[in-house]
Formats: sequence, C-alpha cells, structure tokens
Amino acid sequence: MKKVIIAEKPSVAKNIADAFGIRSRQDGYFEGEEYLITWAFGHLLQLYDAKDYDENMKSWRLEKFPFIPETFKYKVKSDGKNKAIVDQGAQKQIKTIKSLIAREDVEAIISATDYDREGQVIADEIFLYLKQGKPIYRILLNEWTPEEVKKGMQQLRPNEEMQSLQDAGMGRQWADWMIGINLTSVATVKYASGEKKLLNIGRVLLPTLKIVYDRDKEIESFKSSTYHKLVADFRTSKNEVFEGTYHETNAEGKLSEKFEDKVVLENIEALIKGKQGRIIEKQVEMKKEYAPLLFNLSNLQGYVTSKYKGWTSDKVLKVAQSLYEKKYITYPRTGSMALEESLKDRTKKVLDTLKVGLPYENQIKFATHKRIFDNAKVESHSAIVPTYIKPKNLSADESIVYEAVKNRFIMQFMPIAEYEETKLTTKIEEVNLKGVFISKGKVQLVEGWKIVEKIDNKDTVLPQIIENEIVDVAKLAIHAITRKPPKLHTEKTLLKIMETCGKAFKEEGEETSEEMMASILSGFSIGTPATRAETIKKLKDTGYIMAKGKSLTCTDLGRKLVENFPVKELFDLEYTGRLEKTLSDIEKGKFQKEMFLDMIKKFTTEAVEIIKQDTSQFGGTMPSRESVGTCPLCGNSIIETERAFGCSNWKSGCKYTIWKNDKYIASIGKSVTRRMVELLLENGKVGFRNLKSKKGTTYAAYLKYVKDEKTGYFNWQMEFIDKA
Repeated sequence: MKKVIIAEKPSVAKNIADAFGIRSRQDGYFEGEEYLITWAFGHLLQLYDAKDYDENMKSWRLEKFPFIPETFKYKVKSDGKNKAIVDQGAQKQIKTIKSLIAREDVEAIISATDYDREGQVIADEIFLYLKQGKPIYRILLNEWTPEEVKKGMQQLRPNEEMQSLQDAGMGRQWADWMIGINLTSVATVKYASGEKKLLNIGRVLLPTLKIVYDRDKEIESFKSSTYHKLVADFRTSKNEVFEGTYHETNAEGKLSEKFEDKVVLENIEALIKGKQGRIIEKQVEMKKEYAPLLFNLSNLQGYVTSKYKGWTSDKVLKVAQSLYEKKYITYPRTGSMALEESLKDRTKKVLDTLKVGLPYENQIKFATHKRIFDNAKVESHSAIVPTYIKPKNLSADESIVYEAVKNRFIMQFMPIAEYEETKLTTKIEEVNLKGVFISKGKVQLVEGWKIVEKIDNKDTVLPQIIENEIVDVAKLAIHAITRKPPKLHTEKTLLKIMETCGKAFKEEGEETSEEMMASILSGFSIGTPATRAETIKKLKDTGYIMAKGKSLTCTDLGRKLVENFPVKELFDLEYTGRLEKTLSDIEKGKFQKEMFLDMIKKFTTEAVEIIKQDTSQFGGTMPSRESVGTCPLCGNSIIETERAFGCSNWKSGCKYTIWKNDKYIASIGKSVTRRMVELLLENGKVGFRNLKSKKGTTYAAYLKYVKDEKTGYFNWQMEFIDKA
C-alpha cells in the first residue's frame, strides 16, 4: 500500500522525491514504491465571492450590506488575468490529487505543506473540498534537505492534532473576507461611486497606512530650531591634538553640550582663548560588542532593503522563499531570532560545512550559548539560517540574500568584538567656568565578528595622555546645529513597527529589548512575517502610499482615507494588534475560533452601519469625475483618477487606460498630462516637439495609442513630423 504526499509547491515535491530517490515523474505527481508525491501551487482554492452565494450581490448597493454567509465555502481559484473563469491549472491539479487519493492502493495521506497556519490551510482546504475519508498525517519540517525529510517521515503526527493551526488560518481568512468584502464594497459605493477606483479597506492595510501617515504628519509639524556647541582643539606637550566639547550641567541635572543661546558660548570662548587646560579625569573602559542576533524575516527584509538599491520587502521574501525551496536556507517566514536547543548537533554540522575555506576559518568556534539557542525565544519556527547544502549557480539576487543569511549565521560563532573606550575630562585653568570639556575615543582591539562583513571602524583615537597633564587651548569654534525632523519611513522601519505594533521599538544599532522580543513572540503585531511584505506592496498598488527612493510616504488618496474614513478602529495599532494576538492565541489553543468570528461579525455589522450613516464630505475629496474625453472603445467618458486616465465603464469590462507613470512617455522625456490625453482623445493623436534622439538631435512627432488585437493591450506608435 502507498501514501499520497501533498507538498505546497512542485519544487518541494521534487525535494521530497529526491530524498527517497524517486525519479518516475507522471503528469502532476511523482510515483515511487511507497509514496505518490503530488503538489499544490500555493492555494488551489479560494473562498466564494459574495455573488457565488447570492446572484443579487453582483451589483453593489448599500442596502445589501452587511453580507455575511452562514457557512463559508471554497471553490477552485479564479484565473489570475480573468477573474470570471476558473484557473485551468488549479482545476487540473485538484483532479489529479482527487484521483491519487481515490486509488485503491492508497491507504493514507501526508500533508507536507509549510509548517505555519497558511500552509496548514492550503492542504486542509483541499481535504475539506474533496470530502475524502482516508487517514491524514502531518510532516512538520523547517527545511527540505534529504536528511530532514527522512527524519520527518519517521515523526509524522495525525493531522487532527493541527486543528488549532487550522482554526487560526481559516479564522484569519474568514475574518479578512468579512471585513474586506463588506467595508471595501460599502466604502467604494459610498465615497467613490462612478470612479474607476476601488477603495480597498483591510484589517492589516489601514493600520499600516496610518503608521506612514503619522510619520508624514510628524515631519510636517516639525518646527526647526538651532542649538550651539563649543568645540576646542587641545595640544599636548608632544604636539598631538585632540578635540573636546564643552559641557555644563543642565536644568535636568545632566551634562549637556547643547546651548540655545550662542552668546553664552561666545563669552566662554573669549574667556578661555589662549589658556591651558588640565586633564582632571581619564576613564578607560574595556567594552564588548556582540554580533547582531540571527535573522527573522522582518530583520532580513530590513537589512537587505536598506543596504541594496531597488529592493523591496516583497522581493526579499520571494528570493528567500526560492532559497528555501532549493534547500539552501531554513523556513523564512519566522519571527524568531534564536534556534531551538534541539538543533545544536544539526547546527554544528552546518557550521563545519560552511566554514571550510573561509579566510577567517580558524577563528570560527562552535558555541551553544543562549544568544543562539534558546527555546524561550522561538515561536513555531527557529531563526533563518543556512542548511548544510552549499548552493551552486545562484542568481545575483539569490546571492545577496543567501550571503546575508550565511554571514549572520557565521558571525554567531566568531569572537566577540572588543574595544577600548577612553573618556577625558579637561578643566580650563585660571578661569571660573561652570563646565568642562569632554573628549571620547575608541580603539578596536579585537575585530571579531566584524571581519565577516568587513564592517568599517571609524574610531577616534586619543593621544596617550595621563591625569593632571597640562594641555594648550589651540583652537576654538562655535558650531550651530540645526535640529532635523524625523526621517520618512523606509520598509525597514515600517516592518519593525508592524512586527511589534510600535512596542519598545528602537532605532538601528541598539540591542533588541526583552519587551520587544516578548511582543514579537506573543503575536501582538500587525500582520505576520508571511504577510507584512504583501501589505506594503498592496499599499503601493492601491495608490495609498508611494516610494521616494528608499523612503515611503502617503499619497493624497492615502491621506484623505486616514483623515476621513469613519471606522477609526481600523487605524488603531492597539486594536489590530489585539486581533492578531487573538489569532496567535487560537493557534496555541488558548482561544476559540467561533468567539473570534463572533467578534468580527459584530465589528463588521457596526462598521458598515457607521459608513452608511456617515455625512462627512469624504466623497467630495475623491478625484474629479469630470470627463476628459470619449472612450474610443465603448463611447463612455474617460475620467481622471489618482494614477491614471481610464474609462468610467471599467466595471463592465472596458480596459482603456493610460497610466500617469507610463514608462514609454517617461523614456522620451515627457509626462502624461490631462491636456495631452484630451488632445489624444479628440484627434486620435497628440504632437510633441523638442524630443531628443539617442544621438542628441531634436525632432518632432505624433503619438498614437493603438490596441494590439492579438494581445488586447495598448501600445504607443510614433509618427515623425516632417519639418519641411
């Protein structure tokens, strides 16, 4: 008798087949003596749309909402390009899985999807949809290397033991359906009726938007101010020079170098010019600097997006997922920054494999301390680390992510970086001053883990000097320092706030606090490691935020939504954090799915009523509905939206659209304007002068926007204007 193994993706199915030496590949599965190995393509199924439950829901009218089905049902997912038809590949694979399970020589099924709530649901959806009755088991793995696959097959668990994981996954799905379908529909009808614009409302989307909005407002309301500081160059008897900054005790009883009144420092400058100072105190302290903790997904995304141009958190996740499926790294969708203590032997094997040939190989020593191995700091999945399989032929993008993961792993087993920190306190002789000059220097003694990524040390080295030594005041300068506003959020800072709902958030370079770690592990967050990148991408795609280099800022539409949308709980980080914490508790068996869904039903019903009763002028803040011209395809009006000029008949399927960020128009040095579109629609073409060729010559041309009948897409065609 055989068992059917269902993997999440074809690549994972192949990894399992390779582990057992199965080479016989059929149409949609591998067949061996013991196992039939098939796969999904992520989700093969999706929840019913509202219109699947009730045909009357095809048209959106306020009185039809809230719409909450008594029982949530699943169907084969829709085609990616045409939502009106079924995805043929998914339908075929469902039939393949069904036929394999139904075979008389099959006695049981093994679910081999990712070990998280989304992976659990991907398989469980299929089992519920097919209504099959054979025993189901679960393999729970963090990596797909042959060694781990074989070990996992010896430690199968009954799938019913995963009920709480399924409850959390389906609870999340159904909650997001209720909130998303109802509030998106009602908000779009109420505030954007007739626009070619969907007001996308989501449980995770809006609080993330609010984080970006709050930082934008903080920057706008920032009032610039200036303080001053007095800096002296001191010269020793050996003609060595070092710098010191003047400090006085402030109103809070702390030493400070910041002076609002420049005159105070000018008077001190005049008083001490040409004088001498005495070193009244010299403090030398040996300090240790530990390697940064292992990566979880958010930290890996933050590291790569801040270091490399053009990367987004979504791209980092996709590349990491690819490395995971190729068996080069462990499961990437994790919030943990430590490893389970049971992984010590496996980790030593990986380290012994990867360190061979490295220029600092003799400095790498295996260790088992709590910064690396700590069960208390692992939730579901350990941190992201390499496997024992050395990669070959990585793409440039894969190399960036793999090297980041590998280097962070190697750092844990390198010597601790050590440095000597010196602090000199200099008092000016012969004058009565309240304050003193303070100088700080740092000398790296042991480079340690920093050698792995060649981290530059910009140390300030102080001269060898002793207490009570006399030094000359060689030079004085007063510096004006303008206080800078906070910086726009980047994907790195946004991910960190999402990860902890802003709890105990610290800037780059500071050690992760216990409070912050507890917040991450408890699940009190916005979204999950698996969904945060997708949320940021969706905010961009919906036109709520936009990128400025590596920074993120709200669009006008995003601002208007935050300021006018009446369901304020959806912008509240605490509220969203509690919902995510509840899902985490369901996953741990501490909370019931039914109670959670009752909460969501009540919230959705009340939120729909709030939107219906809203009398604000939100609708007036949407883009103008004034016609730009007539659609050449269907004769309806072309209207301007936040991101494009498009047909007002879009709901019925007309796809005529001219995007404002059109790459072709940008490539010829022009931009899509309202006047340009008006002329194009009126005359069938629009003229441009002073266009530059690659050779640097100027020319004039007409542009036409022509539909390719084969592809259905529109393309620009150029017609040169004869100067003669």
